[in-house]
Amino acid sequence: MQKVLIIINDAPYGSEKAYNALRMAMTLQKEHHQETEIKIFLLADAVFCGLPNQETPGGFYNIERMLTSVIRKGAEVKSCGGCSKARGIASLPFIEGVKLSNMKEFAQWTVECDKVLNF
Repeated sequence: MQKVLIIINDAPYGSEKAYNALRMAMTLQKEHHQETEIKIFLLADAVFCGLPNQETPGGFYNIERMLTSVIRKGAEVKSCGGCSKARGIASLPFIEGVKLSNMKEFAQWTVECDKVLNF
């Protein structure tokens, strides 16, 4: 089984990087579910992707729903603790399945994974 690490650096809205990263994760889960294990690490402003109760206008993508979907299908999602603290959100509740982490674990995932995608 291949391990794929997807790194998201940008805020959930404003650019489409988080959206495209999660589209890739969802497609890998759909098309290659037997042969891939997905790990997602949220860095910098991407830590906001892990917050619940996101409201988007009808017809627009919703990062919370997308992230919840990939978690339900087995993806492991970690949010940088230092980035979350710097933005004042480390003590807020995160989407179920999103866990605070650190650079040590991020480095370990990077070494363990066969492929690393950066968005």
